[in-house]
This record gives sequence, structure tokens and C-alpha cells, in this order.
Amino acid sequence: MRLLIIGNSGSGKTTLARRIAADLGVAPVSMDSVAFAEGTQRRSVRESVAALQALWHDRAHGVIEGCYADIAEALLPACDRLLFLNPGVARCVAHCRQRPWEPDKFASAAEQDAHLDALIEWVRAYPERKDEYGLARHRALFDTFAGDKRELRRPEDYAVIADGIAQENGRRLRGRSACHRLG
Repeated sequence: MRLLIIGNSGSGKTTLARRIAADLGVAPVSMDSVAFAEGTQRRSVRESVAALQALWHDRAHGVIEGCYADIAEALLPACDRLLFLNPGVARCVAHCRQRPWEPDKFASAAEQDAHLDALIEWVRAYPERKDEYGLARHRALFDTFAGDKRELRRPEDYAVIADGIAQENGRRLRGRSACHRLG
């Protein structure tokens, strides 16, 4: 299964991606890891998409998460399932305030805390933004995706989805083992 998770910052994408990826036995991939060249300079969408497609090439399972609709849109044709995390701005802000230090993004917890007010302002603008990070673009991606998709509005439901994917994956793996024994 190739799973794509989109949503606002603080919606729970990274946490859910890590859980599902662990159940699938793969490393989750954040779009952040390919979206930027150096500092705050964005790579071209084409470069970012090529890097992510290379990660999915010849792999049965993959989990990619992020808020970049321009990158996600290009990945949809190779995607089996789309999760749109949309718990509301207040919940996203609360998650940002509770977020542990992310050493892959910031040199220290103090540096991360120094960026918190700007992040919260950005998260609060989600419903009005018309760029690739906004609700309108995420909604359009979700609405046009013809495959298996779910919009999750309550973080309490994330575990249900993750458990379902894990059970699905377990059945698939058990089925393959039985086929190998029969062959």
C-alpha cells in the first residue's frame, strides 16, 4: 500500500505516518525532507516529486506525509490511499503547542520554541490560505482523488484507521505466507 497523508501543520500527520509506517515495516517520509534545498529555499516541485517517486519505486509499501498540495497532487496517481487529517485549527494549534522538540528541523528546543508564534499564526491562516498549504487545496485534492480515501476530523479516529491498516497488512502478509507454502 502506498499511503499519502495530507493536512494542516499540527493535524497529526507525522505521528500517524510514523505509527502506520512502523506497522508496515517501512520508514515514513515527510515531504519536508524533499521540499527544501537549503534553509527556506523551496526546491522545484518537479525535483521534490522525483525524489519521492524514487522512494516509492519498486516498493509495495510507503507512507508519505506533508502539507504541500503541489507535491501531493503529483503523487496521487501512484497512491493507493489518501488520508486527509482535518481536526480543525484549534486542535492543530494545541498540537503545535504540545509538539516535542524536532531535532531534524531545529538545532535546539529553544530554537524551535522561538519559531512557535510564527507557526501558530501560519496554522491559524489555514482556512483562508489559497496556496498549496491551505484548506482549499487540500479539500480539492481529497475531492478529486478517486481511490480509497478518508477525511479524519477527530484525532481519536486516527488510531482506528492505523489499527485497520495494520490488520489489513497482517492479513496480506499471512496470505502471502500461505501462498509461498502452497507453491
